[in-house]
Amino acid sequence: MSSRRPDPLAQVSDFDIRLLRIFRSVVECGGFSAAETVLGIGRSAISQQMSDLEQRLGLRLCQRGRAGFSLTEEGREVYQSALQLLSALESFRTEVNGLHQHLRGELIIGLTDNLVTLPHMRITHALAQLKERGPDVQIQIRMIAPNEVEQGVLDGRLHVGVVPQASALSGLEYQPLYSERSLLYCAVGHPLFYADDKQLDDARIDAQDAIAPTFRLPAEIQAHYQALNCTASASDREGMAFLILTGRYIGYLPDHYASLWVQQGRLRALKPATRFYDLSLASVTRKGRRPHLVLESFLESLATTR
Repeated sequence: MSSRRPDPLAQVSDFDIRLLRIFRSVVECGGFSAAETVLGIGRSAISQQMSDLEQRLGLRLCQRGRAGFSLTEEGREVYQSALQLLSALESFRTEVNGLHQHLRGELIIGLTDNLVTLPHMRITHALAQLKERGPDVQIQIRMIAPNEVEQGVLDGRLHVGVVPQASALSGLEYQPLYSERSLLYCAVGHPLFYADDKQLDDARIDAQDAIAPTFRLPAEIQAHYQALNCTASASDREGMAFLILTGRYIGYLPDHYASLWVQQGRLRALKPATRFYDLSLASVTRKGRRPHLVLESFLESLATTR
């Protein structure tokens, strides 16, 4: 007679759900110590909860110790399954709440970096309206690279994102929000910082070490980078700013983001009358998504806020 190993989670309890939520937070924070603030409990308590989850699953989920935190292969699979389960639970809760037309639940937003300095503040105003309509709504903002925002919306980890608008990805819907202007900057210490724009020819600019973004951009904007001598790259605008501020590179930055450094005399724009481009920013959601009252309320506010 063959013996069959019993299913460790034949019945999923509220306790199991709580442990999986803690596990998700630990993974997304990158370890026990970093998760303490997010979870509001101490490292020893987190460690005990993870041990309880591993015992209930009969699996080793992560390595922890002097070498740092890392997931095992089984841990990575459990994490992906936990995301699907928790997302399904949240969808169920949101749909039931929608029957009562009362805003509860969570809204997870993925943003490309450095949008907070935009003078329009449409995202900020829309979030304020959402919180006013639903005081119990829990808002999570994740600052990640544009490519990761789109992927997160596609796989359901994010409800909505805001990204630079390039070619549309299949499965996603884009709604234009506003446009920002980027100028070509150099910093104090760079050979071009004190050069007169009238005497600065394009060939000299194009010969300087420059930075290219690794996120998707429209073809007409990519042409601006192809003209430069790009010897470095960055996944986001903050990374580009770090390199420009070394005084060794030139690169494009949104003018609203660079304005404080310009006022401090640390950055200057090179030939701003000709060296610029305008980039559209758009909200992105998944096509065919299930009804989500919190998300729809946020999108409505985003569309009407100016």
